[in-house]
Amino acid sequence: MAKVQDAPIRVGFIGNPNCGKTTLFNAITGAKLKVANWPGVTVEKVEGSTVYHDQEMKLIDLPGIYSLTSYTMEEIVSRNCILSDEVDVVVNVVDASCMERNLYLTMQLVELGKPIVVALNMMDVVEERGMEIDLHRLPEMLGDVPVVPVSARKRTGLDTLMHAVVHHFREREEQRENVISYSDDIEQQIAEMETALTAEHPDWGRTRWYAIKLLEHDGEVLKQVSPSIAGLATESLEKEIIQEKYAYIEEVIQDTLLNREEKAMRTERIDRWLTHRIWGLPIFLGIMLLVFALTFLVGDFLKGYFEQAVEALSGWVTDGLLYIHAADWIISLVADGIIAGVGGILTFLPNIFILFLALAVLEDSGYMARVAYVMDGIMSRLGMSGKAFLPMILGFGCSVPAIMATRALEREKDRRKLMMVIPFMSCSARVPVYVLFAGIFFGRYAFLVSFSMYVLGLAIAILVAKIVTVIQKSSDNTPLLIELPEYKSPNARTIAIYVWEKIKDYLTKAGTVIFVASIILWFILNFGISGKVDDVSLSFGSMIGKWLVPVMAPAGLGMWQVVVALISGLSAKEVVVSSFAVLYGVSNINSDAGMTQLSQMLAAQNFGMLNAYCLMLFVLLYTPCIATIATIRSESHSWKFTGKVLLLQLLIAWLAATIVFQIGSLF
Repeated sequence: MAKVQDAPIRVGFIGNPNCGKTTLFNAITGAKLKVANWPGVTVEKVEGSTVYHDQEMKLIDLPGIYSLTSYTMEEIVSRNCILSDEVDVVVNVVDASCMERNLYLTMQLVELGKPIVVALNMMDVVEERGMEIDLHRLPEMLGDVPVVPVSARKRTGLDTLMHAVVHHFREREEQRENVISYSDDIEQQIAEMETALTAEHPDWGRTRWYAIKLLEHDGEVLKQVSPSIAGLATESLEKEIIQEKYAYIEEVIQDTLLNREEKAMRTERIDRWLTHRIWGLPIFLGIMLLVFALTFLVGDFLKGYFEQAVEALSGWVTDGLLYIHAADWIISLVADGIIAGVGGILTFLPNIFILFLALAVLEDSGYMARVAYVMDGIMSRLGMSGKAFLPMILGFGCSVPAIMATRALEREKDRRKLMMVIPFMSCSARVPVYVLFAGIFFGRYAFLVSFSMYVLGLAIAILVAKIVTVIQKSSDNTPLLIELPEYKSPNARTIAIYVWEKIKDYLTKAGTVIFVASIILWFILNFGISGKVDDVSLSFGSMIGKWLVPVMAPAGLGMWQVVVALISGLSAKEVVVSSFAVLYGVSNINSDAGMTQLSQMLAAQNFGMLNAYCLMLFVLLYTPCIATIATIRSESHSWKFTGKVLLLQLLIAWLAATIVFQIGSLF
């Protein structure tokens, strides 16, 4: 067996977001990962290791960035790591299916002069689209940088990539820094800046890269030089340098990418409508309306089979417990608590599946990027960066990754503003509440009522952001820089992985959070000051709910059972449904019989259509789940700010539900 060398090669993996970098990194390192935060910042640092032949390698998965310009935390962390001695060789992961965007970062890395290997990922996607890449001409135009075609998801080309990394390290090969020849005026200023830098910092090296950054008025580099050198860059040439870089990238694309014209023309034709200044937003709303129609129509058709399974399971378990002469309270706990709570949530699985499947198709086809582009103008007029809508879109799935995505914004004030409004976006955890109450009270219009929740959540989020901007007297009109990828047929494997991960999270939550919440709820409903109670009105749950009834009555939610269900929803919004099942003793709450039984019980308490709408509205807007609260605290580093967010959301939820109920009651 070959002996592993003592000195490992330190390899930094860098690339644009969504280029497949992390998938490639994981394919090479396997499970040998170490996750931590970079010193002083919340950006994750992922390290791994591997051995190629006799050479050990330490790999660092750097944050996904679009350029080496230091604006966001991710860009600062990635650039500092590349510039330091932490990295011997740079692996630049490039999405071969959209090279125009990816090559901008590549050209900046080439100018840096450090040993670099380009991993041309997603070559299988390029082939599926009928395009070809000239793998002989491309390395030449990048300054003889090794270009290795790989497919992270199919795990092809990995050995060749590692061979190129080892070769670069052992030969200590530096890249050419002057692949791009700028205009004569810019080149003259670069030369003058290089001369001054060499005189003042003879030990720096890479003077061309530093000179270009100084001409771009890069804040981090300006701090490192004397005022006399900084004064040589009288005006920023950043715009001109970016334009000339992209002009050269277009030459590279023209010379190396074949058969792309037909795809580009098709994309342009579709975008005339989907990104239209007037029709873009109505089309987006129409598509989302169709998604919710499918979620209800197809989901409700499939959920009948789940209802039958849960009902059969409840019967079998109850019969089994009776057969072994289990105590009545154990039978009640299992049947009325656990199975009613967890089983009731599982019957919504078809609706959740359809929703995630539709969102995955929209994402993989390239449409969701267009939504952010369409909303950019609206966001800018409201004093928010166009970048802010990207995390908000993520909020339709789950607020936790959406909150983490606020790192893409440059200023802390803007990040906090976005954290404040993301929980208003209707996450998937609220879908069971919409499906149940819209289905009971609104019949064939259920999907329209549920769709209104998403529109209201988005509208209130934008309105709150505008109010906060006015109060703070600050706005961020940073333009949105986003790639609009060519439309493609959604990849079945990618969609299957995405949907499975979401369904797995849903099932995990049902088996943990909702399981525990159902047990706790059963206990507080079956025990009171005197111990075990047969009358639920004497339970601890009833006492808690009745204490808050006067507060919730103006919002149409003045029933202690509703109050208790809403309190339980702080653990996870799905628990609201399982709580109703336990509170009202409905064994299969999502079945026709269960919905009818719940409807009759609620009607006896004068809970009707208007109350149901206010309940859904309150669930949409009130305090988010514990996981989201923890993420807000982690990203903001402030319990005070987190507390303000929770109180704001609770107040807005109460005000919105109260206004709707009071006005609705007049009619």
